[in-house]
Amino acid sequence: MEPLLEISSLRLSFETLGCVSEPVRDVSFSVPAHGRTALVGESGCGKSLTSLAVTRLPPTDRAAAGGEVRFSGRAARVSCRAGDAALAALRGRGVSYVFQNPSGALNPVMRIGRQIVEAMPPGVPRKEAAARAVSLLERTGLPDPARAARSYPCELSGGQCQRCALAMALAAEPDLLIADEPTTALDVTTQKTVLDLIDVLARETGMAVLLITHNLGLVAGRMDDVNVMYAGAIVESGPVEEVLSRPRHPYTRGLLDAVPALDAPRDAPLRDIPGTVPPPDRWPAGCAFHPRCARAQAVCSAGAPPPATPCGARRFSCFNPVPAEAADAV
Repeated sequence: MEPLLEISSLRLSFETLGCVSEPVRDVSFSVPAHGRTALVGESGCGKSLTSLAVTRLPPTDRAAAGGEVRFSGRAARVSCRAGDAALAALRGRGVSYVFQNPSGALNPVMRIGRQIVEAMPPGVPRKEAAARAVSLLERTGLPDPARAARSYPCELSGGQCQRCALAMALAAEPDLLIADEPTTALDVTTQKTVLDLIDVLARETGMAVLLITHNLGLVAGRMDDVNVMYAGAIVESGPVEEVLSRPRHPYTRGLLDAVPALDAPRDAPLRDIPGTVPPPDRWPAGCAFHPRCARAQAVCSAGAPPPATPCGARRFSCFNPVPAEAADAV
Protein backbone atom coordinates (compact mmCIF):
# COMPACT_ATOMS: atom_id res chain seq x y z
CA MET A 1 0.00 0.00 0.00
CA GLU A 2 1.35 3.43 -0.96
CA PRO A 3 2.07 5.61 2.10
CA LEU A 4 -0.29 8.47 2.81
CA LEU A 5 2.48 10.36 4.58
CA GLU A 6 6.15 9.67 3.91
CA ILE A 7 8.95 11.45 5.76
CA SER A 8 12.46 10.85 4.42
CA SER A 9 15.73 12.00 6.05
CA LEU A 10 14.04 14.94 7.78
CA ARG A 11 16.41 17.35 9.57
CA LEU A 12 15.60 20.51 11.49
CA SER A 13 18.15 22.91 12.93
CA PHE A 14 17.77 26.19 14.79
CA GLU A 15 20.27 28.96 15.45
CA THR A 16 19.87 30.96 18.67
CA LEU A 17 22.44 33.55 19.78
CA GLY A 18 25.06 31.96 17.59
CA CYS A 19 24.38 28.45 18.95
CA VAL A 20 23.10 25.86 16.47
CA SER A 21 20.99 22.91 17.63
CA GLU A 22 19.58 20.04 15.58
CA PRO A 23 16.61 18.59 17.48
CA VAL A 24 15.54 16.44 14.51
CA ARG A 25 18.27 14.42 12.79
CA ASP A 26 17.64 12.22 9.77
CA VAL A 27 14.12 10.99 10.63
CA SER A 28 12.39 8.65 8.21
CA PHE A 29 9.06 6.83 8.58
CA SER A 30 5.70 6.57 6.87
CA VAL A 31 2.00 6.40 7.67
CA PRO A 32 -0.10 4.20 5.35
CA ALA A 33 -3.53 5.26 4.16
CA HIS A 34 -6.12 4.31 6.80
CA GLY A 35 -3.25 3.12 9.03
CA ARG A 36 -2.47 3.80 12.67
CA THR A 37 1.13 4.73 13.43
CA ALA A 38 2.76 5.83 16.69
CA LEU A 39 5.81 8.03 17.32
CA VAL A 40 7.09 7.31 20.83
CA GLY A 41 9.82 8.76 23.03
CA GLU A 42 10.55 10.89 26.08
CA SER A 43 10.01 14.64 26.13
CA GLY A 44 12.80 16.42 24.28
CA CYS A 45 13.36 13.68 21.70
CA GLY A 46 11.93 15.71 18.79
CA LYS A 47 8.54 14.02 18.34
CA SER A 48 6.41 17.18 18.29
CA LEU A 49 8.83 19.09 16.05
CA THR A 50 8.73 16.20 13.59
CA SER A 51 4.94 16.32 13.45
CA LEU A 52 4.84 20.10 13.15
CA ALA A 53 7.32 19.96 10.28
CA VAL A 54 4.78 18.01 8.22
CA THR A 55 2.96 21.27 7.56
CA ARG A 56 5.70 23.71 8.64
CA LEU A 57 3.76 24.92 11.66
CA PRO A 58 5.70 27.20 14.07
CA PRO A 59 8.42 26.97 15.18
CA THR A 60 9.50 24.67 12.35
CA ASP A 61 8.81 27.42 9.81
CA ARG A 62 11.88 29.21 11.21
CA ALA A 63 14.15 26.15 11.07
CA ALA A 64 16.76 25.31 8.51
CA ALA A 65 15.36 22.07 7.17
CA GLY A 66 16.35 19.24 4.90
CA GLY A 67 14.89 16.00 3.71
CA GLU A 68 11.57 15.34 2.06
CA VAL A 69 7.92 15.12 3.08
CA ARG A 70 5.38 13.57 0.73
CA PHE A 71 1.63 13.60 1.30
CA SER A 72 -0.94 12.00 -0.96
CA GLY A 73 -4.22 13.81 -0.31
CA ARG A 74 -7.65 13.74 -1.88
CA ALA A 75 -7.02 16.60 -4.27
CA ALA A 76 -3.44 16.00 -5.36
CA ARG A 77 -0.14 14.50 -4.47
CA VAL A 78 2.03 17.12 -2.79
CA SER A 79 5.79 16.65 -2.72
CA CYS A 80 8.39 19.23 -1.76
CA ARG A 81 11.63 19.65 0.08
CA ALA A 82 11.23 20.07 3.82
CA GLY A 83 12.96 23.45 3.63
CA ASP A 84 10.61 24.70 0.93
CA ALA A 85 7.88 27.14 1.95
CA ALA A 86 5.53 25.27 -0.39
CA LEU A 87 5.27 22.61 2.30
CA ALA A 88 2.82 24.93 4.04
CA ALA A 89 0.38 24.05 1.25
CA LEU A 90 -0.30 20.80 3.07
CA ARG A 91 -2.24 22.72 5.72
CA GLY A 92 -5.91 22.22 5.15
CA ARG A 93 -5.28 19.61 2.45
CA GLY A 94 -6.04 16.49 4.39
CA VAL A 95 -3.96 16.98 7.57
CA SER A 96 -5.50 17.96 10.92
CA TYR A 97 -3.93 18.21 14.38
CA VAL A 98 -5.10 17.56 17.92
CA PHE A 99 -2.62 19.02 20.40
CA GLN A 100 -1.93 18.06 24.00
CA ASN A 101 -3.20 21.36 25.40
CA PRO A 102 -6.73 22.08 24.17
CA SER A 103 -6.75 25.42 26.02
CA GLY A 104 -3.89 26.57 23.80
CA ALA A 105 -5.41 25.14 20.62
CA LEU A 106 -8.82 26.81 21.07
CA ASN A 107 -9.43 30.54 20.69
CA PRO A 108 -10.53 31.75 24.17
CA VAL A 109 -12.70 34.62 22.82
CA MET A 110 -14.56 32.65 20.16
CA ARG A 111 -17.49 30.28 20.68
CA ILE A 112 -16.75 26.62 20.04
CA GLY A 113 -19.28 26.29 17.22
CA ARG A 114 -17.76 29.16 15.27
CA GLN A 115 -14.28 27.70 15.62
CA ILE A 116 -15.47 24.38 14.22
CA VAL A 117 -17.23 26.12 11.31
CA GLU A 118 -14.02 27.98 10.43
CA ALA A 119 -12.19 24.66 10.14
CA MET A 120 -14.66 23.31 7.55
CA PRO A 121 -13.89 23.32 3.83
CA PRO A 122 -14.98 26.57 2.13
CA GLY A 123 -18.37 26.87 0.50
CA VAL A 124 -20.55 25.23 3.17
CA PRO A 125 -23.76 27.29 3.68
CA ARG A 126 -23.96 29.03 7.06
CA LYS A 127 -26.94 27.14 8.47
CA GLU A 128 -25.63 23.81 7.24
CA ALA A 129 -22.22 24.54 8.74
CA ALA A 130 -23.75 25.40 12.13
CA ALA A 131 -25.77 22.18 12.14
CA ARG A 132 -22.72 20.19 11.08
CA ALA A 133 -20.71 21.69 13.96
CA VAL A 134 -23.30 20.45 16.47
CA SER A 135 -23.33 17.05 14.77
CA LEU A 136 -19.54 16.79 15.04
CA LEU A 137 -19.68 17.66 18.74
CA GLU A 138 -22.33 15.00 19.19
CA ARG A 139 -20.08 12.42 17.50
CA THR A 140 -17.36 13.16 20.04
CA GLY A 141 -19.73 12.11 22.83
CA LEU A 142 -20.47 15.47 24.45
CA PRO A 143 -23.75 15.15 26.39
CA ASP A 144 -25.18 18.51 25.25
CA PRO A 145 -23.51 19.38 21.92
CA ALA A 146 -25.77 22.35 21.19
CA ARG A 147 -24.78 24.01 24.48
CA ALA A 148 -21.12 23.22 23.86
CA ALA A 149 -21.34 24.90 20.45
CA ARG A 150 -22.58 28.08 22.14
CA SER A 151 -19.93 27.95 24.86
CA TYR A 152 -16.53 29.56 25.16
CA PRO A 153 -13.58 27.27 26.01
CA CYS A 154 -13.38 28.64 29.56
CA GLU A 155 -16.90 27.33 30.23
CA LEU A 156 -15.90 23.73 29.53
CA SER A 157 -13.70 21.20 31.32
CA GLY A 158 -10.36 20.02 29.96
CA GLY A 159 -11.84 16.78 28.69
CA GLN A 160 -14.72 18.63 27.01
CA CYS A 161 -12.28 21.06 25.39
CA GLN A 162 -10.24 18.16 24.03
CA ARG A 163 -13.39 16.68 22.49
CA CYS A 164 -14.14 20.09 20.94
CA ALA A 165 -10.60 20.22 19.55
CA LEU A 166 -11.15 16.77 18.06
CA ALA A 167 -14.44 17.90 16.50
CA MET A 168 -12.62 20.91 15.00
CA ALA A 169 -9.96 18.60 13.54
CA LEU A 170 -12.64 16.35 12.03
CA ALA A 171 -14.42 19.36 10.53
CA ALA A 172 -11.63 19.66 7.97
CA GLU A 173 -12.43 16.11 6.77
CA PRO A 174 -8.79 15.03 7.08
CA ASP A 175 -7.12 12.04 5.51
CA LEU A 176 -4.58 12.15 8.36
CA LEU A 177 -5.12 13.07 12.00
CA ILE A 178 -1.95 13.92 13.92
CA ALA A 179 -2.67 13.53 17.64
CA ASP A 180 0.22 15.05 19.59
CA GLU A 181 0.03 13.85 23.21
CA PRO A 182 -3.76 14.37 23.13
CA THR A 183 -4.33 13.04 26.66
CA THR A 184 -1.45 14.60 28.63
CA ALA A 185 -3.57 17.05 30.62
CA LEU A 186 -6.45 14.64 31.24
CA ASP A 187 -7.23 12.23 34.05
CA VAL A 188 -6.82 8.51 33.38
CA THR A 189 -10.51 7.83 32.76
CA THR A 190 -10.84 10.71 30.32
CA GLN A 191 -7.60 9.67 28.61
CA LYS A 192 -9.08 6.28 27.74
CA THR A 193 -12.32 7.87 26.59
CA VAL A 194 -10.53 10.26 24.21
CA LEU A 195 -8.25 7.55 22.79
CA ASP A 196 -11.21 5.18 22.31
CA LEU A 197 -13.04 8.00 20.56
CA ILE A 198 -10.14 8.57 18.16
CA ASP A 199 -10.12 4.84 17.39
CA VAL A 200 -13.85 4.79 16.66
CA LEU A 201 -13.78 7.94 14.50
CA ALA A 202 -10.77 6.64 12.56
CA ARG A 203 -12.67 3.46 11.73
CA GLU A 204 -15.81 5.38 10.79
CA THR A 205 -14.12 8.00 8.58
CA GLY A 206 -11.22 5.94 7.24
CA MET A 207 -8.67 8.58 8.23
CA ALA A 208 -5.14 7.58 9.15
CA VAL A 209 -3.79 8.41 12.61
CA LEU A 210 -0.32 9.44 13.74
CA LEU A 211 -0.28 9.24 17.55
CA ILE A 212 2.59 10.96 19.35
CA THR A 213 3.14 9.88 22.94
CA HIS A 214 5.78 9.16 25.57
CA ASN A 215 3.80 6.20 26.92
CA LEU A 216 4.25 2.87 25.18
CA GLY A 217 1.33 1.58 27.23
CA LEU A 218 -1.03 3.72 25.12
CA VAL A 219 0.27 2.19 21.91
CA ALA A 220 -0.43 -1.49 22.59
CA GLY A 221 -3.67 -2.65 21.07
CA ARG A 222 -4.36 0.70 19.36
CA MET A 223 -1.63 1.25 16.77
CA ASP A 224 -0.43 -0.88 13.88
CA ASP A 225 3.15 0.37 13.72
CA VAL A 226 5.46 2.18 16.14
CA ASN A 227 8.54 4.34 15.68
CA VAL A 228 10.69 4.81 18.79
CA MET A 229 12.53 8.15 18.75
CA TYR A 230 15.50 9.25 20.84
CA ALA A 231 17.63 12.40 20.55
CA GLY A 232 16.09 13.42 17.25
CA ALA A 233 16.43 10.05 15.51
CA ILE A 234 14.39 6.87 15.03
CA VAL A 235 16.17 4.06 16.91
CA GLU A 236 13.65 1.25 16.39
CA SER A 237 10.52 0.77 14.31
CA GLY A 238 8.16 -1.93 13.18
CA PRO A 239 4.79 -3.57 13.89
CA VAL A 240 3.56 -2.73 17.38
CA GLU A 241 3.12 -6.30 18.56
CA GLU A 242 6.58 -7.32 17.39
CA VAL A 243 8.40 -4.30 18.83
CA LEU A 244 6.63 -4.39 22.19
CA SER A 245 6.97 -8.13 22.67
CA ARG A 246 10.59 -8.38 21.50
CA PRO A 247 12.33 -4.98 21.77
CA ARG A 248 15.88 -5.01 20.44
CA HIS A 249 17.05 -1.47 21.14
CA PRO A 250 17.99 -0.84 24.81
CA TYR A 251 16.02 2.42 24.79
CA THR A 252 12.83 0.65 23.70
CA ARG A 253 13.42 -1.93 26.41
CA GLY A 254 13.90 0.86 28.97
CA LEU A 255 10.63 2.54 27.97
CA LEU A 256 8.78 -0.75 28.33
CA ASP A 257 10.33 -1.47 31.71
CA ALA A 258 9.18 1.97 32.91
CA VAL A 259 5.51 1.10 32.27
CA PRO A 260 4.03 -0.17 35.60
CA ALA A 261 2.66 -3.70 35.40
CA LEU A 262 -0.88 -4.24 36.69
CA ASP A 263 0.09 -7.54 38.27
CA ALA A 264 3.21 -6.19 39.99
CA PRO A 265 3.36 -6.27 43.83
CA ARG A 266 2.37 -3.04 45.55
CA ASP A 267 5.83 -2.60 47.00
CA ALA A 268 7.60 -3.24 43.69
CA PRO A 269 9.91 -0.30 42.88
CA LEU A 270 9.16 1.77 39.78
CA ARG A 271 11.81 1.32 37.11
CA ASP A 272 13.11 4.17 35.03
CA ILE A 273 15.91 5.02 32.61
CA PRO A 274 18.74 6.75 34.49
CA GLY A 275 19.52 10.32 33.50
CA THR A 276 17.59 12.57 31.16
CA VAL A 277 17.43 13.37 27.46
CA PRO A 278 20.27 15.85 26.73
CA PRO A 279 19.48 19.20 25.07
CA PRO A 280 19.68 19.17 21.24
CA ASP A 281 22.73 21.44 21.15
CA ARG A 282 24.65 18.92 23.24
CA TRP A 283 23.86 15.52 21.75
CA PRO A 284 26.56 13.07 22.91
CA ALA A 285 29.10 11.82 20.38
CA GLY A 286 28.47 8.40 18.88
CA CYS A 287 25.20 6.82 19.91
CA ALA A 288 23.27 9.56 21.74
CA PHE A 289 21.81 7.02 24.18
CA HIS A 290 25.14 5.56 25.35
CA PRO A 291 25.49 7.74 28.52
CA ARG A 292 22.21 6.25 29.82
CA CYS A 293 22.55 2.73 28.42
CA ALA A 294 23.43 -0.27 30.59
CA ARG A 295 24.64 -2.11 27.49
CA ALA A 296 27.00 0.64 26.28
CA GLN A 297 30.50 -0.31 25.17
CA ALA A 298 33.51 1.72 24.05
CA VAL A 299 32.38 1.57 20.43
CA CYS A 300 29.09 3.26 21.33
CA SER A 301 30.79 6.59 22.04
CA ALA A 302 33.36 6.33 19.25
CA GLY A 303 31.08 6.81 16.27
CA ALA A 304 27.56 6.91 14.93
CA PRO A 305 25.58 3.68 15.30
CA PRO A 306 25.24 1.46 12.23
CA PRO A 307 22.39 1.94 9.76
CA ALA A 308 19.08 0.49 10.87
CA THR A 309 19.28 -3.31 10.84
CA PRO A 310 16.28 -5.14 9.36
CA CYS A 311 14.86 -7.80 11.68
CA GLY A 312 11.81 -9.21 9.95
CA ALA A 313 9.39 -6.32 9.50
CA ARG A 314 11.28 -4.37 12.16
CA ARG A 315 14.37 -2.14 12.04
CA PHE A 316 16.70 -0.96 14.79
CA SER A 317 20.00 0.88 15.01
CA CYS A 318 22.35 -0.21 17.82
CA PHE A 319 25.94 -1.42 18.30
CA ASN A 320 24.93 -3.79 21.11
CA PRO A 321 21.21 -4.63 20.81
CA VAL A 322 19.23 -6.61 23.32
CA PRO A 323 19.83 -10.29 22.47
CA ALA A 324 16.95 -11.96 20.70
CA GLU A 325 16.53 -14.52 23.50
CA ALA A 326 16.37 -11.76 26.12
CA ALA A 327 13.95 -9.76 23.97
CA ASP A 328 11.69 -12.77 23.69
CA ALA A 329 11.55 -12.93 27.49
CA VAL A 330 9.90 -9.49 27.83
